[in-house]
Amino acid sequence: MNAYLKSVPDENGFFGDYGGAMLPPVLEPHFKEITEAYGRISKSAEFIKDLRYIRKHFQGRPTPVSHLRNLSEICGGAQIYAKREDLNHTGAHKLNHCMAEALLARHMGKTKLIAETGAGQHGVALATAAAYFGMECEIHMGEIDIEKEAPNVTRMKLLGCTVVPVGFGGRSLKEAVDSAFQSYVPQADHALFAIGSVVGPHPFPKMVRDFQHVVGIEAREQFLEMTGELPDMVGACVGGGSNAMGLFSGFMDDRSVALYGVEPMGTSSNLGDHAATISFGEDGEIHGFRTMVLKDANGDPAPVHTVASGLDYPGVGPEHAYLHRQGRVTYTTADDKEALDAFYALSRHEGIIPALESAHAIAFAMREARLNPGKSILVNLSGRGDKDIDYVTETYGFGDS
Repeated sequence: MNAYLKSVPDENGFFGDYGGAMLPPVLEPHFKEITEAYGRISKSAEFIKDLRYIRKHFQGRPTPVSHLRNLSEICGGAQIYAKREDLNHTGAHKLNHCMAEALLARHMGKTKLIAETGAGQHGVALATAAAYFGMECEIHMGEIDIEKEAPNVTRMKLLGCTVVPVGFGGRSLKEAVDSAFQSYVPQADHALFAIGSVVGPHPFPKMVRDFQHVVGIEAREQFLEMTGELPDMVGACVGGGSNAMGLFSGFMDDRSVALYGVEPMGTSSNLGDHAATISFGEDGEIHGFRTMVLKDANGDPAPVHTVASGLDYPGVGPEHAYLHRQGRVTYTTADDKEALDAFYALSRHEGIIPALESAHAIAFAMREARLNPGKSILVNLSGRGDKDIDYVTETYGFGDS
């Protein structure tokens, strides 16, 4: 693990001013148990051996890096490459930390996994992990997202998971987190709340980042092997930010590599029309940790919008807020139209249908390629678009216009 990853967070889970664990007293002993178990088990040869076996023989890792030749030629300028997490089992990067969290739960003697999901990729991945380890699984999902991401709901149920519809508030990802926390409290003795991104109270921002680090390790080695040098620019979409931290972590100590997080601009810069937390948010607390938050006039988490359900969150991982303040990562945006255009372009010209979340990163690459002739851009294609094709085609058509 590189020098940066060993330096943050501190023992209390803070990345500078961000992170920590602001928990109700009833949950403090349970999160302490998780922290201590992770600190002990993550250094265990048995745990590492088991996880490596799972990644190779069940998940199908390593996933490749693909040169997007056709898209690069169409855009002109830079050469675009994609880390193909869409080829990871279940179709996204989420299984990287879900299998590890389930393995951790087994070592802790837990028998059930509880979580939230937005686009359903984390829910599917956790339901898959639960089936693999013979555990119960309970996934909370906003009613809006259940309607948008119907294929993933079906997959979760086929995998034996209980899907809990969340119908209060904005009926989306934030409310799914609220609902999952409420359900977890009385079940904490026998269940693990397997948070789905680099968010939440300590140790989850660190733990999920560490489990996703495999993406960055592979991508750096693969890109060097393919081209003989490191990429000039590395980008990934950012909602909570787990896929981005996974990729960024492989290049954090390479100062010649510029890192970019791509937030969802939605339909406009007006509050409620986007979910670009770092671009428009301010310091605050949400779901038991300190980070940057989009706030309404009352100082509460604001309503958000994006075409991509997995990015639909008014906060962001505390490490992203820290990296923004440090200036190591540049945070930019792509709006719904740019993401949809990228969705169609990658499908038509490369034969790859991306998740709408990942399409934000592709949109960034297409835009930057035109502005950076002679450069190379590597983005994380964090998920495949099977889950989105019904919603996209029924709402926006087939991109023929």
